[in-house]
Amino acid sequence: MRTQVAIIGGGPAGLLLSQILDLKGIRSVILERKSREYVLGRIRAGVLEQGLADMLRAAGVGDRMDREGQIHEGTDIAFAGKRHRIDFAGLTGGETVMVYGQTEVTHDLYDARDALGGSIIDEAKNLEIKGIDTHTPSVVYEKDGQIHTLHCDFIAGCDGSHGVCRTSIPADIRREYEKVYPFGWLGVLSETPPVSRELIYNHHPEGFALCSMRSNSLSRYYVQVPREEKIDDWGDERFWEMLKRRLPEEISASLVTGPSIEKSIAPLRSFVSEPLSYGRLFVAGDAGHIVPPTGAKGLNLAASDVHYLSDALISYYRTNDEDLLRRYSETALKRVWKATRFSWWMTTLLHHFPENEGFGDRIQQTELEYLFSSKAAQTVLAENYVGLPYEPS
Repeated sequence: MRTQVAIIGGGPAGLLLSQILDLKGIRSVILERKSREYVLGRIRAGVLEQGLADMLRAAGVGDRMDREGQIHEGTDIAFAGKRHRIDFAGLTGGETVMVYGQTEVTHDLYDARDALGGSIIDEAKNLEIKGIDTHTPSVVYEKDGQIHTLHCDFIAGCDGSHGVCRTSIPADIRREYEKVYPFGWLGVLSETPPVSRELIYNHHPEGFALCSMRSNSLSRYYVQVPREEKIDDWGDERFWEMLKRRLPEEISASLVTGPSIEKSIAPLRSFVSEPLSYGRLFVAGDAGHIVPPTGAKGLNLAASDVHYLSDALISYYRTNDEDLLRRYSETALKRVWKATRFSWWMTTLLHHFPENEGFGDRIQQTELEYLFSSKAAQTVLAENYVGLPYEPS
């Protein structure tokens, strides 16, 4: 079998890239190692930057998002028992974010690919990438006990942090940067009304907490826990008690609790691998970088990678010019590192670091006080949260 672009990974990055290319007449095949049901069952963050929301609309997959998603013009940060609002729209000239679950984005993209007859091969096992340093790359995979080879012009690696694409870049060329945080987020999804119309980020001496939502009837809450915590040790009652203790009294008093329908612990880390391309292989999304969820940048960074990569591939097939492809890694990494910095800053600002007690706590307190007293500091936060402009190609 032959196609123009082989896309490894059927998550939102791979699906969006395939959709954009298809609309420009460029053929692609998606290879996904898991089943569609598994991919659609993953619970992920749901804060979309303006740029991603606009990309989904341009790709013809924004209708349900615009009907069911929630536009947020700001967020609250609670500190020392008081709420402080960061006015995104007012500080950025009208920019906002869209709260719409990543699971729903993935559903919409699958529907769009099916409607256009897109080629998606699920449960493709034992993937092996070949010939990326030649003009004839290919992907060998196993499906239903049979070995298949997909020949292509280019390979897009959208297969996440545990995929084969990033490590296919030679080790003597690849450089990896990582910071592991000493805690994780314990998250609960519940069929309860959100405690607030917008997200509340909460700093507390015991640890961070976040009040979020998926819809008007589906809430998502998180508390900071030590990295070694086990999910089996956290019953619903213990979780709600911990969350209430960390929230300001006015918020805690109005919190509606209920049985959890999903519960998990996600360890936090920052990770960037350079370069994002080698030969005919181009890496995008979690395959190339991971950010802690504090800044809501994971899915949005995957989308910006897709923006640059789709532009480069479209330019190549229109003009036979490889300039944008050659510059893809450099261009994408500029935005990756800016978002990595912001996510690290938000994480260090709002979480409790036991090793920083004393001096570190006072610095954190002073930084929060400065943030709430300075319009310039709030503007920096707002500009980064709604999403910095895409780098010019």
